[in-house]
Amino acid sequence: MKSLLVVHHTPSPVTRECLEAVLKGARDPDIDGVEVKSIPALGATVPDVLAADGFLFGTSANFGYMSGALKHFFDTVYYPCLDAVAGRPYGLWVHGNNDTAGAVKSVQKIVTGLALTQVAEILELTGSLDASARERCYELGATVAVTLAEDA
Repeated sequence: MKSLLVVHHTPSPVTRECLEAVLKGARDPDIDGVEVKSIPALGATVPDVLAADGFLFGTSANFGYMSGALKHFFDTVYYPCLDAVAGRPYGLWVHGNNDTAGAVKSVQKIVTGLALTQVAEILELTGSLDASARERCYELGATVAVTLAEDA
């Protein structure tokens, strides 16, 4: 059984809605062999990261950067996990009121340093979620989970 760790900071109703759609996709009943573990960014630990076979990261865009909670998570796990997670797959979603570019760039720098492998297009969302945005969140979760299932 493969483990997919979803680390997120979802303080607003819209970011919570993104998380729920991502989790629904990752837990699609047609995807076998993947256990999905969702942990808020301030609660995720080094052992959680080391035990995971793949990752989904979700954050709000705050003042042109990822959320402080997700940054704290990365600060906590970066060096203890540096060589141990190289090559593991990841996906990312970012929600902002009007801009996500800085938040995306900040996460990309860190996951590049960890040598994680991007397996899905980064999902950048602004404003409220419509049916299309929810579907894209679902597809992101399913894509990363399927990637893990195929490696099982």
